[in-house]
Amino acid sequence: MYQNMKECVEDLEANGHLVRITEEVDPYLEMAAVHLRVYEAGGPAVLFENVKGSNYQALSNLFGTVERSRFIFRRTWDRTQNVVALRNDPMKALKHPFRNIQSGLAAVNALPSKKKQNPGFQEIQLTDLPFIQHWPGDGGAFITLPQVYTEDPDNPGIMNSNLGMYRIQLNGNDYRLNEEAGLHYQIHRGIGIHQEKAVRRGEPLKVSIFIGGPPAHTLSAVMPLPEGLPEMTFAGLLSGRRFRYSYIDGYCISHDADFVITGEVYPGETKPEGPFGDHLGYYSLTHEFPVLHIHKVYAKQDAILPFTVVGRPPQEDTTFGEIIHEITGDAVKQEIPGVKEVHAVDAAGVHPLLFAIGSERYLPFENVQQPTELLTIANRILGTGQLSLAKYLFITAELERDLDTHDEVDFLTYILERIDLHRDLHFQTKTTIDTLDYSGEALNRGSKVIIAAYGDKKRELCTQVPAVAAEAEGFSSPSLIMPGAVAVEGPAYSDEETAAAECRRLAEAVEAEGGLPSSPLIVICDDSTFLTASLRNFLWAAFTRSNPSHDIHGVNSFYENKHWGCDTMIIDARIKPHHAPPLIPDPDVEHRIERFFNEDGQLKK
Repeated sequence: MYQNMKECVEDLEANGHLVRITEEVDPYLEMAAVHLRVYEAGGPAVLFENVKGSNYQALSNLFGTVERSRFIFRRTWDRTQNVVALRNDPMKALKHPFRNIQSGLAAVNALPSKKKQNPGFQEIQLTDLPFIQHWPGDGGAFITLPQVYTEDPDNPGIMNSNLGMYRIQLNGNDYRLNEEAGLHYQIHRGIGIHQEKAVRRGEPLKVSIFIGGPPAHTLSAVMPLPEGLPEMTFAGLLSGRRFRYSYIDGYCISHDADFVITGEVYPGETKPEGPFGDHLGYYSLTHEFPVLHIHKVYAKQDAILPFTVVGRPPQEDTTFGEIIHEITGDAVKQEIPGVKEVHAVDAAGVHPLLFAIGSERYLPFENVQQPTELLTIANRILGTGQLSLAKYLFITAELERDLDTHDEVDFLTYILERIDLHRDLHFQTKTTIDTLDYSGEALNRGSKVIIAAYGDKKRELCTQVPAVAAEAEGFSSPSLIMPGAVAVEGPAYSDEETAAAECRRLAEAVEAEGGLPSSPLIVICDDSTFLTASLRNFLWAAFTRSNPSHDIHGVNSFYENKHWGCDTMIIDARIKPHHAPPLIPDPDVEHRIERFFNEDGQLKK
């Protein structure tokens, strides 16, 4: 397999998976715009050979399709899957020792290899890198595919390390150029544990940032690995070659990386970081985050900087998710007993919305058809890794037929046909949500709702807009989202108190007309034509623009022993003043990059 990024580029090009752009391209917005256009078309990896202001090349869309990723890892894919499966179920190795010999041989590559020789880097300045700005409102240039390496301050060493992908802001705001960078990470990440220990010890945390190298190293930084399988060992497994490293000035150096940035994070020191166009389809705004004091920056002679662009899904990180799912297989089933399937819905920005199928084996002797075990499983899901960032969890158990959480309309239809809204809504308030989600009460703070439905079909869902859906004053343009779910346009959102009164007015109007027994869900929006134009639009707008505790209302709602229920659920998915702005491309840049896609362009179809 590949020893560096250059070997990967040459292999992809030889097999028709890569296009070179020789014309000079501006890293300010142009490169990102080209990437987005190529990804949307399902196109090849793109090597920018002539980046304005830098002597280094840049590579995008490397993981743009699952097929290309399988090609990149074609020699190690199956063996890596086998080793991960053995970590999930070690008894397999005992039951089938000869079948698993190859997995044992592959696992040898998992052991990192410490080297004494010089890794062959030259020292450069941070400003020598391509400074790529992706969206017009971004606070500066960012590194978007870094491998951020830290070690446990209480127990240092590579086997007690964390490798994560946390964006790095290179310039802008108050950062001193070439001396400081912004380090953005979310509250649940492993680096946060290391920093907390360093703060407790009163020491700076040493950080190494690896960029490039074998593609397996990049993918390793985002893998949700089984307990006890460090990212550095997985990097060796997937690359088919032991991770090679040494230490310079006390910092870990990857010998295979294209670039390495070393520095320290001091206790209690932060600076404003952002804004940044993020994976929910909105900007993450400016907030205080740790500052990386740059120690040294290194580069290989023919270094290539890989990057990606995030925005409203689907994007390249969507493909990351598919790759991860294929490699890890049934890991979630091993971690959470009773789970059959969990699907983080990409169209909703991944973290806000989960669909799950579990088991319902409690109380079989009572012949009760209601969620019981499902609620236990739901709490386990919301307490597991990145799944804990979800706001909405729809969960059921198969009763009459096979279900697939990836068939989103069919899954939601199954839920809406069976849900008992007097019983099946379970809220968690004043809890943590995704750092990048601005629908909550404050940064990292919001709420969750478990929507657990089980049992026989309770209703026939409407397939046309019910007449009563537009009876309330101030509401208009009702439209069908899918069977049982209706969108209505509401007045522009002003404040929480007014919004609650508007939702009550809608609920009372529906109740006065006899309710909506065939439509358990109403979504209030700013533009019902947009929301109902596609399932993708509905999933994005409804679940990224609402906070369950504040934005779920109901027809004929009630409290009983602190449990809230209703006859029809209303989700207020209007844009609120505290929401972050959506990502909108710069039209002038979109016009300029047409030169690459026209008849004479290097990216013509």
